[in-house]
Amino acid sequence: MFVQIANTPRNYAWGSPSAISDLLGSQPTGEPEAELWLGAHPGSPSRIVDPAETGGFDTLAAWIAADPARATGGTHLPYLLKILAAERPLSLQAHPTLAAAREGFARENAAGLALDAPNRNYKDPLHKPEVIYALSDTFEALCGFRDVTEIRAIIAALTEADARQSLPEPEPLAALASQLRGEPAEALKTAVEWLLSGGAQVATLVEQVTVLVGGVVVGPGASSDSEVVGEPAATAALLSGPFGAAFATVRDLSAEYPGDAGVVLSLLLNRVTLKQGEALFLPAGNIHAYLKGLGVELMAASDNVLRGGLTPKYIDVPELLSVLVFESSPVPYLEAGHPVPGVQEYQPDITDFVLVRITPTAGLDARYSPQGAAIVIVTAGSVTVSSTTGSVVARRGESFFVTPDEGALTFSGTGELFLAAPGA
Repeated sequence: MFVQIANTPRNYAWGSPSAISDLLGSQPTGEPEAELWLGAHPGSPSRIVDPAETGGFDTLAAWIAADPARATGGTHLPYLLKILAAERPLSLQAHPTLAAAREGFARENAAGLALDAPNRNYKDPLHKPEVIYALSDTFEALCGFRDVTEIRAIIAALTEADARQSLPEPEPLAALASQLRGEPAEALKTAVEWLLSGGAQVATLVEQVTVLVGGVVVGPGASSDSEVVGEPAATAALLSGPFGAAFATVRDLSAEYPGDAGVVLSLLLNRVTLKQGEALFLPAGNIHAYLKGLGVELMAASDNVLRGGLTPKYIDVPELLSVLVFESSPVPYLEAGHPVPGVQEYQPDITDFVLVRITPTAGLDARYSPQGAAIVIVTAGSVTVSSTTGSVVARRGESFFVTPDEGALTFSGTGELFLAAPGA
């Protein structure tokens, strides 16, 4: 069964006013369109375009709840597909393991915290690993911890620039360097905990680093002489050096979140520029932030987020520290498999989901067999999706829910679509 679904983009402040509508050929809402959700998550379940097809149910969540055998083969929908458009940086964040989510959800329930309480960490008992695929020419992100040796070199470069500019109070940089001594895992944990602890010294450090990279400090915490752009020679040396991208990120983040400890915390993280067609897999415990770009995001169907900065929202430092994996790691690129022509399969080492990009061309159909209920969205052209029992023509911007009894699918036409399904 092919059921057309739709949704309205969520208007978070960091969203783009036009990227999603430009991609899908839809009318802009006039709001910052941040995420288009396709799935059964209760936060924004997909609408059924023709409720008569599902016995009168008008959302995917309601239909699955009422008739899971027909809709999904008797299971819940384990994933949530999104089109994400970041015009401004998202918060620094991480997601829990399945065990941690179950324990945290039960603990907060026992404490009587309402699901919509602002200090609630766990909205459900599920984990939230995710994949992001770059649709824009570039997609900018922070992802995972750098090598500690590299972080120490970054702090040393800042210390040298500080000495050249003779800024007051060099002690905060020395304090940060002291947090990074010892074994790598302990050094990372100590530094993150210190930065998120707040206090006058951390506030001074954020201001100091902001000035060093050429930013302008604004806001109630700024000192009387902090409205000064960093001395050009020292700033230019930082921005043109081996860590120039990291320092430019600090400058940009400080403009969005002046005084936020996440501005300096970003220096501890890998700075990533995805090219169009590249993807990342972010497992539990990986600290990350999307900075700018348009992408397809696929995740487990959870809303559990532990934040660590670049946000006015609630930050639970002890809980975040318990979730983070304090290991330096390379950028977690996810390479595509190519099972048949016209099919790119992005399968991380989990069973919750697989992301598939399908690009049939004239005279060359593509074929794929989802392992359960699937969602497809067309991002270019027009694609006919067929099974042994029926077919549907999906045009740019349209999305469909495909029940598991359709089995193997054939895609013909000329275009691009993305398919989400349970993983193998």
